[in-house]
Amino acid sequence: MKATSGQSVLVVQNTPNGGPGRVGAWLRESGLRPEVVRAYAGEPLPGLLDHRALVVLGGGFLPDEDDRAPWLPALRRLTGQALREATPMLGICLGGQLLAHVAGGTVKGRHGEPEYGSTPVRLRPDAREDALFGGLPAVTPAIERHVDAITELPPGAVWLADSERCPHQAFRLGECAWGLQFHPEAAAEGIRDWDAELLRAQGFDRDLLYERARADEPASSAAWRELTHRFARVAARP
Repeated sequence: MKATSGQSVLVVQNTPNGGPGRVGAWLRESGLRPEVVRAYAGEPLPGLLDHRALVVLGGGFLPDEDDRAPWLPALRRLTGQALREATPMLGICLGGQLLAHVAGGTVKGRHGEPEYGSTPVRLRPDAREDALFGGLPAVTPAIERHVDAITELPPGAVWLADSERCPHQAFRLGECAWGLQFHPEAAAEGIRDWDAELLRAQGFDRDLLYERARADEPASSAAWRELTHRFARVAARP
């Protein structure tokens, strides 16, 4: 089922450079209308979630670092409402960590090995029957950019994907809330704007990251476009 033209999805942007990117375009392809709230710029979040779906994008802080991101309490409330009311939700990077945190999981800062650039994401057995991941390639590249990680999934979560460095790449809560550690919205071109010195300090070369992501882009675009279209179909359900 395709969404009725004009149905809105609330998209929360947490950093100046962390916009909806390809996911926003793919949602529009599916008939949804993304309404982006730039929370980092002081745009207020609604008191109640009155949208067809919720998408929470990434950011360079933990889900409870309210001193650095004072809109996080309101965002946690909206996430809790989405879970209680079975409103479809897609959490990306910080958004996925926030979903895990609200539902009782554990997120730790600077945990494990950092992941940057195009990374093989591996589907787990429980992904076979999942509404978003079922039937996608067993291994698909995705762009990563994180040093924090989910260390324990919430009670009842379905574990959908992992990677070599980060176990919890994707999970589902209930029938319509998904958390991702990777960035389906990010295109290879954006890597050229990453801080080269910061990457070098972490042991990465920006030019090599860009070249690998560009080579992987046909496969990643095909898979994550399909995943986004499937999410839109979930949001279109009566």
